[in-house]
Amino acid sequence: MTKTLYLMRHGETLFNVQHKIQGWCDSPLTELGKQQAKKAGQWFQEHHITFDHAYCSTSERCSDTLELVTDMPYTRVKGLKEHCYGELEGESERINKHLTPKDCETFYLQYGGESSNTVRDRMLETLTNIMKKEDHQSVLAVSHSGACFNFLRGIQDPMEELKKGFGNCCIFVYEFDDQQFHLKEVIRNKV
Repeated sequence: MTKTLYLMRHGETLFNVQHKIQGWCDSPLTELGKQQAKKAGQWFQEHHITFDHAYCSTSERCSDTLELVTDMPYTRVKGLKEHCYGELEGESERINKHLTPKDCETFYLQYGGESSNTVRDRMLETLTNIMKKEDHQSVLAVSHSGACFNFLRGIQDPMEELKKGFGNCCIFVYEFDDQQFHLKEVIRNKV
């Protein structure tokens, strides 16, 4: 039986607006970020999509987003956290503006951060374990841009989707069947 995972990026945050690197550090949702989350919740309602379980990263920007999307109980999971950028947390995005996805595989290690392969493997393991649970047919998981990118990178070439952008509150719709994920579509927020 095919299951569905709705993997969603959190709403816009203060650090997003300030163009700061935001990995394991956190900043609050902006008013626009709150509107984006509410709009995503409306999209789910309009399409009659319900969840039997919901999860999010342990970062408040993700739990705050999830609480605006749905009022159902949820579980916070460290495995859904963003890429750790080490000493570069909170610094200007100018530092990493010109890095390619290949560069990111090891660039942050020198600053005490994670490799993107570690993030990929962590996300794959976490979401596979979640979706393998018997009563998990339709699951919402709220995570982060880098984490969502690296998860997709573990499944297929992510570059075509990256070119279209991973905006705040975009929703990656994955089918999960026979222990494998397949990207079905990406819903990009228009707020």
